[in-house]
Amino acid sequence: MLKTALQGCCQSAGRIAAVGTLGLSVLALQGCGEIWNNPYAAASPLDNTLYTSFSERPKHLDPAKSYTEDEAAFNAQIYEPPFQYHYFKRPYELVTGTALALPKPRYLDAAGAALPADAAASAITSSVYEIRIRPDIRYQPHPAFVAANRQLSREAIARKFGMADFGATGSRLLTAEDYVYQIKRLAHPRVNSPIFGHMAEYIVGLKEYGVTLKGVQKKLEGAEERETWMDLRSFEIGGVRVIDAATFEITVRGKYPQFLYWMAMPFFAPIPWEVDQFYSQAGMRERNFTLDWYPVGTGPYMLTENNPNARMVLSRNPHFRGEPYPTEGEPGDREAGLLQDAGKIMPFIDRVVFTREKETIPYWNKFLQGYYDRSGIDSDNFDQAVRSGVEGEAGLTPEMEARGIRLRTSTATSSSFLAFNWLDPVVGGADPKNAERARKIRQAVTIAIDIDEFISIFRNGRGIAAQGPLPPGIFGFKEGNASINPIAYEITEGKAVRRPIAEAKRLLAEAGFPAGRDATSGRPLVLALDVRDGGPSDKARLDWYRKQFAKIDIQLDVRGTDWNRLQEKVRKGNTQMFFMGWNADYPDPENFLFMLYGPNSVAKSGGENRANYENPAFDALFEKLKAMDNGPERLAAIEAAVKVLHVDAPWAWGFHPKSYGLAHAWIGNSKPNEMARNGIKYQRIDSELRARMRAQWNRALMWPFALLLIGVAVLAWLGLRYWRRAEAAVALARVKHA
Repeated sequence: MLKTALQGCCQSAGRIAAVGTLGLSVLALQGCGEIWNNPYAAASPLDNTLYTSFSERPKHLDPAKSYTEDEAAFNAQIYEPPFQYHYFKRPYELVTGTALALPKPRYLDAAGAALPADAAASAITSSVYEIRIRPDIRYQPHPAFVAANRQLSREAIARKFGMADFGATGSRLLTAEDYVYQIKRLAHPRVNSPIFGHMAEYIVGLKEYGVTLKGVQKKLEGAEERETWMDLRSFEIGGVRVIDAATFEITVRGKYPQFLYWMAMPFFAPIPWEVDQFYSQAGMRERNFTLDWYPVGTGPYMLTENNPNARMVLSRNPHFRGEPYPTEGEPGDREAGLLQDAGKIMPFIDRVVFTREKETIPYWNKFLQGYYDRSGIDSDNFDQAVRSGVEGEAGLTPEMEARGIRLRTSTATSSSFLAFNWLDPVVGGADPKNAERARKIRQAVTIAIDIDEFISIFRNGRGIAAQGPLPPGIFGFKEGNASINPIAYEITEGKAVRRPIAEAKRLLAEAGFPAGRDATSGRPLVLALDVRDGGPSDKARLDWYRKQFAKIDIQLDVRGTDWNRLQEKVRKGNTQMFFMGWNADYPDPENFLFMLYGPNSVAKSGGENRANYENPAFDALFEKLKAMDNGPERLAAIEAAVKVLHVDAPWAWGFHPKSYGLAHAWIGNSKPNEMARNGIKYQRIDSELRARMRAQWNRALMWPFALLLIGVAVLAWLGLRYWRRAEAAVALARVKHA
């Protein structure tokens, strides 16, 4: 577009030079147009389209495999699990998706007899969930729903280049069997679902089902290619059954209230058997015809363009039934204008264009030009966008405010921290003879690491210091002074402040290391930190950590290694200290506290307790609270468990990240939700306002070109004069010579 405009201007300049008329330059400039940098020039400026970006190509769009934030940006708009999270309410609240209601489990004892709802968890052998779905839900159009497209030869498939090449498409109603089929896919040996192992421990019969499928798969490997589809309807799971077309039932072991949270994740989105058969045909995988590339769902959007190296497009699903916008939210949501669309049918946006941006500068510039509707804030652009207000509250810079840009902040349901390996003889607590000395070393390090300073320097203030394992938005998290970790903080004049370094040095001396040296041998205390090899930015961060340890006279030995080697060392318990982070799978305290449960030790059982922490008092509290429903009794158990962790300090509590997002004035109904990723259906675009702002911000500055054309015209005129004089001189010389 820019090249064409410049060529037009040059041609106009040539005409100006030829005629020598300065006034024509204005006409030439008018012909060049006002906006030359529009990357969507082929689209109408009034299209009801959301323009956004992505940086990492999604690896899996198959809901049985997908487990990353990058993939959820697409999958959450396409697939519909039975449940979802309320868009506005905090703490996060589970609500219905395709299901008609949130089911209340029926509890059974070992003999299969019914138990009351308030039965003790120890008496409950199994919990039965009955889910009934809405009857009016249809799948997006797709060739898999046409029988002929499920009976193609390899040669016919080899001639296809995209879904459009399969010709006719079809659709059908969602059924309960589709949800059961997807649960069966979790156990499929070819799928390799990342949650199969965990779900097999809870869903009755799923582990045995996986063994059955492995045996069937071996037999199929030697069969004809056309016969390699494994029809999962032919094999039943003991704890999962279809009751009728709209109802299915799942039985889980014991009492597991968190199971409903899992059913709000894409892992439990429905997949029809027709789709599985379609993609299982010989030759499909070689052509990238898989669910990882071409998902099939019932959600508000469907993937209509998939070029993960450049651009991906979601378009409105023509069969989507529509969903009413929420009618209630948190205090302040109505005043913020977030409930103006209450009760209206979603989605409001017709199309979403994702453009891949690998570099932050082009991405940021396009946002400022209005070509991206929303943006995160990179560290390099933070000062340009955000300024600190009263008492450290973040606000927008005048430049951003003048553009009508809005700042949205939220604290992530995640934690980052420094973990101590409990099996290590110096900082660990596994050896009872060394337990007290190691505890004081860990407590001293916890005091020394000024995480508030870290957040200020390395995260531009985007985070809050963790006082324990639970982040905001999770039941059991406490605000203000009531939540402080008394090992690292004290209350002074009503405010929480970090304890002085002198206290950390005292603890170290009591541990046998006065001034950082062994009281017996005089050798300095050296602690090892295993990290992944990084770049220059990591060097500054690690130098900062060295200074924190140096404050209490401990020498920090940073041992860099590649990612795979580091993971292996952690799995085998061959580390002393290492960094770790955790993003919530679901908003329940069990999803964080289980990482410190003794039987989950990574070195002993391959679990998620990578610190290998073990304390019988904490384990007993965890076993009690994990199966409890939210209420005062559970809250008391959580508080008691966190107090044990404060004293033991198996982690040097780090921070909970804060996300800062920017949205242009033409984006409506935008509120961050750290658990739900299906927020596009709620949002609205004022395309007329966007078109006006883009035109205003990107209008070409014409006067430099005017000066250029004037200069070209003057030079052409001077050149013409010189040429005419030279010609006249030559003619005169010829006359004289004659």
